[in-house]
Amino acid sequence: MKDLTTPISDDEIAALKVGDQITISGTIYTGRDAALPQLVELIKKDKVPIDLEGAVIMHTAFSDAGIAPTTSSKVEIESSIGPLSKAGVKIHIGKGRLSDATVDALAQNNSIFVITPPVAALLTSKVCEKKCVLFKNEGMEAMYELKVKGIPGIVAVQDKKRI
Repeated sequence: MKDLTTPISDDEIAALKVGDQITISGTIYTGRDAALPQLVELIKKDKVPIDLEGAVIMHTAFSDAGIAPTTSSKVEIESSIGPLSKAGVKIHIGKGRLSDATVDALAQNNSIFVITPPVAALLTSKVCEKKCVLFKNEGMEAMYELKVKGIPGIVAVQDKKRI
């Protein structure tokens, strides 16, 4: 098990291999269909109010019921992975198969894709604090900043290699 704390460095990403089991602690962001395309638009306008350098984004909504990964291959989510990686996001957490173009974009930006068990109770128990940071009007699909300790995952895509 490799323990990572945000922000994640390029060296930490380079040291990981497909199949590595990891835990992530520190600050992560949540976003899915409604929020991620809007975040990409903010990046294009150079108006991002949060620091994405070394960031981790979990493809999920956040509600009082908890968190669990959503399907990252949805067009709205997968189309955001390349631009977010280019903007500094190092780890994307989700589920589902990614296209070859997305795998290439991750490799070009020294970013990885991590799968985590879709076990809401386990993942939610790792959240220490939460606050809405962007797109509040999207409700549970708004972007949240979470303080987490020990979110588990398995590296599924790294340097064009896949599980």
